[in-house]
Amino acid sequence: MTIAHLNAVATAVPANDIHEAYLSVVAGRLERREAVLFRRMASRAGIAHRYSFFRPGEASGEAADSEGFFRHGDYPATGARMVRYERDAPALAMQAIGGLDVDPRSITHLVAASCTGFMAPGLDQRIVELAGLRPDVERTVVGFMGCYAAVNALRLAHHIVRSEPDARVLVVNLELCSLHFQETGDLERNLSSMLFGDGASAALVSAEAKGAALHDFRSAALPGSGDLITWRIGDQGFDMHLSGEVPRRIEAAMRSEAARNDDGGILRGSRPVDYDLWAVHAGGRTILDAVESGLELAKDALSVSRGVLSDFGNMSSATLMFVMHRILAGAGGAGERGLGIAFGPGLAAESFRFTRL
Repeated sequence: MTIAHLNAVATAVPANDIHEAYLSVVAGRLERREAVLFRRMASRAGIAHRYSFFRPGEASGEAADSEGFFRHGDYPATGARMVRYERDAPALAMQAIGGLDVDPRSITHLVAASCTGFMAPGLDQRIVELAGLRPDVERTVVGFMGCYAAVNALRLAHHIVRSEPDARVLVVNLELCSLHFQETGDLERNLSSMLFGDGASAALVSAEAKGAALHDFRSAALPGSGDLITWRIGDQGFDMHLSGEVPRRIEAAMRSEAARNDDGGILRGSRPVDYDLWAVHAGGRTILDAVESGLELAKDALSVSRGVLSDFGNMSSATLMFVMHRILAGAGGAGERGLGIAFGPGLAAESFRFTRL
């Protein structure tokens, strides 16, 4: 049977580092006591940088950004944000695709994943036009799935290559999370928003034995957890809710998976120590801590994920591909076994196994 391979991954972020500016803007709006708490919790988040197309404004100015898009007391409606998505998303996608050494005319299939914007013609069609892909390329859009969409996009590419061995699948994950910055005095919502930044990845999946071999994909939903992560379209952007209960539930689920240790679980009947590489979605420090604790991993097992979180924050569906980019580019030997896991609305986990070549 044909084996699909993740041949290469390229990544891209916009030019503006907004993390410290965001902290200043939010802290400046909160009551002194809450501002101190916000700063303290932000310092423990494990994030140093996040990027956006918006250039930060003066902390004491009338707007959070230099062009006045996020003007205090008059944040833009969802329609205005989607206009910016339509303008900026294709450009960031092309920046990521440009990092791949791939002949665009060789691409037979395109899978595009995004949950931070909508437009028609869609992002997939804009990529075909701008990247010079063949007009008959087969397109699939993975929409509004959130952080674990990277795994679903890879799964689609995996199935395409297994059914069509000559296929060369371009997989693009793109998120402009900063478009949905909200003006609110709610501490929990500000802390959730503090996690997110913009980013895009482009990957090539084919039958060529190069990069990492992709193996089985598996989904697992946690019963009674549907309200823990939500992402709804509001009048002023998309409203993200990330419950503080999420890390505890993930840790309990991982502990249960390690204990069951059968072929039907996320670990596929293996022990955590049987995996050399861990590609865990960098959703936040507490989520990575939950996975590490629940599976009793070594302290450095999630170092790649923690590095991506520090350097870029949570970029929703693009984040896991940033982790895979570093794993493929990093030191290591052929034959190392890996497990990829991402969490998202449901609450659900999407996972896959891979072997580095």
